[in-house]
Amino acid sequence: MSRLWDADISASFSRRLGKSAAELGATGGRDDCPDIWELDNGDIAVIGRDVTETYRSRLPEDVRIATDEKLVIIPRRMLVAAKADIPDV
Repeated sequence: MSRLWDADISASFSRRLGKSAAELGATGGRDDCPDIWELDNGDIAVIGRDVTETYRSRLPEDVRIATDEKLVIIPRRMLVAAKADIPDV
């Protein structure tokens, strides 16, 4: 079965959505930096803590994580700060 969407790995980082982890006080240094970026094709890249296996047994009934997907968590304040940069359509 073919997917309706797949990541375009040729896309480049275009702009940060919201504020950096350093600006939000959500980092302990260079190796601990959640982030949200818009790619040049309009897709969104999220850098967060991989908690796939921790949450796998607790997923809502209609949620699936494919073998090539990861569930990541970012600080709430990071998404809130990005809200103004996310278009409505």
